[in-house]
Amino acid sequence: MDENVTTIHITEVLSSSLIMDLMDEYPNLSEITCSPSVYDRTSKKYIDALNQLDIEVKKKYNWGAKSRTNGEEKIVLDLAKKGYTAREISEKLNIKLNRVYYLLRKNKDNVKFDDYKRKYDYSDVKSLKDEGLTAKEISENLDIPLRTVYYILNKK
Repeated sequence: MDENVTTIHITEVLSSSLIMDLMDEYPNLSEITCSPSVYDRTSKKYIDALNQLDIEVKKKYNWGAKSRTNGEEKIVLDLAKKGYTAREISEKLNIKLNRVYYLLRKNKDNVKFDDYKRKYDYSDVKSLKDEGLTAKEISENLDIPLRTVYYILNKK
């Protein structure tokens, strides 16, 4: 019997026997918290009966593993703001690339990387077009697929 406890968290649906056990074990009980799924499966009659006994049943959302960033988040953010790519940050701090993206996604500043490198130089294609060459000639001169040339020229 623990007389000092006034709030407990349960992980199973309330039943008459569980309520009796809780009241015996915690005589000063004033609040029971549970997950939304447990709350939804608990009979409304039990919740009303507990309210009449001045014991409030509430949904509580703050479970699960707690954050274990150990300051990584701030370091990753600082490096990203200095212009490091996600891959460089990953290698420098010896952490996984997905972890870098995760830590930045949690961040409110939304630092974004431009890791995408163009395979072909768009300015070369456009300058050849300005010189009057056809898409097929540009494709042959730069050894680029014709379809890619059309894509670059039609991109706004």
